[in-house]
Amino acid sequence: MAVHAHPDDESSKGAATMAKYVAHGVEVLVVSCTDGERGDVLNPALKNDPEILRNLPEVRRREMAQAQRILGVQHTWLGFVDSGLPEGDPLPPLPEGCFALEPLEVTTEALVRVIRDFRPHVMTTYDEKGGYPHPDHIMCHTVSMSAFAAAGDPGAYRQAGPPWQPLKIYYNQTLTKARIMSYHDAMEAAGLESPYGEWISRWEDRGERTITTRVECADYFEQRDQALLAHATQVDPDGTWFTVPMAMQKEIWPTEDFEAAVSFVPIEPEESDLFEGLGAPERASALAISGDLPIAYDGRKEAR
Repeated sequence: MAVHAHPDDESSKGAATMAKYVAHGVEVLVVSCTDGERGDVLNPALKNDPEILRNLPEVRRREMAQAQRILGVQHTWLGFVDSGLPEGDPLPPLPEGCFALEPLEVTTEALVRVIRDFRPHVMTTYDEKGGYPHPDHIMCHTVSMSAFAAAGDPGAYRQAGPPWQPLKIYYNQTLTKARIMSYHDAMEAAGLESPYGEWISRWEDRGERTITTRVECADYFEQRDQALLAHATQVDPDGTWFTVPMAMQKEIWPTEDFEAAVSFVPIEPEESDLFEGLGAPERASALAISGDLPIAYDGRKEAR
């Protein structure tokens, strides 16, 4: 189960990994916490499209449906209202009733219902910084970690279905400094203009994370890009996402990378599979149903 803030986030964070697992028979569910109705139109060719200006939420839902078909995943909406990205100094208040201002028990209960219904062994989400400081991304992290902890507790949210404890939860860490620097250096060495100069100049603002798991998925990079392009309002097809030649991407960085946050099985150094250590599906399901498992790994303590 991959929990994301908005439609399009699933296609820019871990999409090739999801496509690979789907191709190998794994059921994958994407959860969109909001429908992205307060997002900007980032594709210059569509900024003045009358239909988009009239009904952006419906357009974004259609885009999500197309991306879902391309990746082969299942999908559900959690149903909360996009908070928008506040801009200005000082920042304006967030709009009343938005996702980032919902009580945590409300958002947690909604996600616990989905977890207990789908019964995932592994979850992915964002780190405590949200990947970048959008209020919905930060809330997505908070509710994901809260629901991961509550889903297996028989005393929590009893109305939300029988308890089910996912065994691992990871943070998406696709945009690491090492990956971007590798692309930047390769582009310059090939005599191509790198789009990452500005990113690198302000990287100190982002910091670096611990990568525990690298999933080989280069064969699914084209599928990832097609899913991202399906979100036509949210991506410029001539923009940064698509500048590095595909052959170069596959050669230089053929993985998508993750940071283990919490696991009920030991995390070995340099994992190559999000399901590593879980054993057969039947064993993993038995562990997930049993509840009250000792935590074998909690990377959040190291992060603090």
